[in-house]
Amino acid sequence: MNKLTGIIIHIESSGHMSMVDIDVTGDSFSSIVLETPQSADYLRNGGKVSLIFKETEVSIAKNLSGQISLRNRFKGLIKTIEKSNLLTKIILDYKNNEVISIISTRCADRLELKQGQTVEWLVKTNEVSLLREGA
Repeated sequence: MNKLTGIIIHIESSGHMSMVDIDVTGDSFSSIVLETPQSADYLRNGGKVSLIFKETEVSIAKNLSGQISLRNRFKGLIKTIEKSNLLTKIILDYKNNEVISIISTRCADRLELKQGQTVEWLVKTNEVSLLREGA
């Protein structure tokens, strides 16, 4: 499981859901949670949270241009590539944090990924979960 730490910078709620923006080392991440500031006291501007997301939910892109619906889109340096017959594990350095992506080996080969390359990694807003820091 990938885990990053950040500070809540904006919350927009509707019904029982909230879109939460979190600053992680100067980048803005987004998460949709099934809570509101009224139902979860950790949801407050300035609150410290952990962002968690599965390795299989992290997509990798090279030379991506144009608009895309994924809000969480960041650059990372490939530290390690571990290939097997079906899946490839890619370990990225994201601002001195480790982010892991697991993609199909077919896709890794098609992208011609190499250690030391800078790529973009992406994760959908609804795949990022939040935990109160220290939980």
